[in-house]
Amino acid sequence: MLINLHIKNIALIDELSIELGRGLNILSGETGAGKSIVAGSIGAGLGGKLTRDSLRDPDRDGLIELIFDISECESAERGLESIGIIPDDGLIIISRRITGTRIINRINDETVTKGRLKEVAEYLIDLHSQHEHVTLLRPAKHLEIIDRSDDRINGLKKDVSDCYKEYKDISDRLESLLTDESEREKRLDFLRFQIDEIESASLRDGEDTELEELYKKVSASHDILEAASEAYRITGYDDPSSAGNELSRAEGHIRALLKYDEAAVGLLEALSDIDGLLNDFNRDLSEYMKNMEFDPGGLQSTEERLNLINSLKMKYGRTVSDILGSLDGFKAEYESLLSFDETVSGLRRDLEAAEQRLDKASSLLTSARKKAADDLCGKIVKAMEGLNFGSVIFFADITPLPGYTASGRDAAVFMISTNVGEEPAPLSEVASGGELSRVMLAIKSVLADKDDMPTLLFDEIDTGISGITAQRVSDMMKQLSRGRQIISITHLPQIASNADHNYLIEKTEGGGRTYTDIRLLEGEERVLEIARMLGGDSITGSVMESAREMLSRGGEN
Repeated sequence: MLINLHIKNIALIDELSIELGRGLNILSGETGAGKSIVAGSIGAGLGGKLTRDSLRDPDRDGLIELIFDISECESAERGLESIGIIPDDGLIIISRRITGTRIINRINDETVTKGRLKEVAEYLIDLHSQHEHVTLLRPAKHLEIIDRSDDRINGLKKDVSDCYKEYKDISDRLESLLTDESEREKRLDFLRFQIDEIESASLRDGEDTELEELYKKVSASHDILEAASEAYRITGYDDPSSAGNELSRAEGHIRALLKYDEAAVGLLEALSDIDGLLNDFNRDLSEYMKNMEFDPGGLQSTEERLNLINSLKMKYGRTVSDILGSLDGFKAEYESLLSFDETVSGLRRDLEAAEQRLDKASSLLTSARKKAADDLCGKIVKAMEGLNFGSVIFFADITPLPGYTASGRDAAVFMISTNVGEEPAPLSEVASGGELSRVMLAIKSVLADKDDMPTLLFDEIDTGISGITAQRVSDMMKQLSRGRQIISITHLPQIASNADHNYLIEKTEGGGRTYTDIRLLEGEERVLEIARMLGGDSITGSVMESAREMLSRGGEN
């Protein structure tokens, strides 16, 4: 339940803090005192609209903080844990602070998005604004209410959604094929061109790398031969100053040493080995130079081949391997398009089977909805009778839609008759504002246990009612509050007198400005507030006695 609400620098509120209790919490006050500001702040704190225009003083930060205690609500705790929100010792602390141009949202001191706030709020509180009953005028809301009333419907709706997705995917593919016949012919021609262009090149995987290496050699063959020839001259035996001739002369000088020192034999042998190595090098260099004698026509053909491959790369891939992969894809698509009639026939068979599955799933959902609607409407009628509806007829007219949807093929409209002899008509056509409020309250009372919501907030749900009807509404709200916390803003003494906790929202003045504040009423203050609601400005002794009697009666409920 919501145990504390703290608002700072919002609208007419400078700063207020209110501790809320179990059961029925009633907020009352004069018209214009700021009751809707308080209710609106709760909604804003849970992810509703909040802007800098909401600030009372634009130079100060605004704050809305709500503290929920869910230690005694296992369903809320399980639900929050399922979305990754872990209570802190049973508490969920939500805050929204407007600072500068930013709004900072936090849950238990962790910064979150506005969407996350709304997600968490779904497990904590059900907000019923002044005009929420108007949503009952939309038939889509009626189907949503029916679906919420039976847990089995969720599973059936998922089955329908899965079947519909399959059906829609096949239907879209078939429609695309049938409506693009001319495009298919164009695509076939283009694919044939692409296939022929790649196949005529007779590509070999890795060929581009080999050709690039060859082209580099061929294009530099003149420079290579020039360098190799100079190296051959320097190390050969033809030039008088070549290394080979110089080695021969050196060998002669070493031989002359042997006349004087036989130890020079080792030097002669080493020099002979060097000469042998130089001979081997010259032979290898000569063979290398022979292999570097390229045909000029070969250079041109290599260049042309590389140009062809590079032009294909620009169209079909970065490597020859990519181009060949594209070729396989083009061939597969070409064969698929060639077998158009067979493909269409296959899709039609698949579509028929998918439609049968969708039809079966939708029929099961429709049957479940009709049964759920009968059960729900029976309970709503009982609740409405308790809200001073006389001879009331209320049921859901479920009719088929012209086609399938992801939510089935059902449309639902709540039908109502509140007077004997009148034919039931759509709720949106015959119900007054006060009746819509009571219908919404009846629905919420029936769904309360199903939704297992720990806190319900009603912002003037009593609009348009009075007298005995107001008392019946009060009694139902009291009954609802026995299993959960109810927070209600009201102007009716019948409802206020049933409260477990009464709070007064009032305007005060100070420093030339107007402020909205709230405080808990106790003892005689409760009597005075009920008397004000009964008699307005004329609070006589008899009005005070009536107020005491109403409070006494409320305490007995």
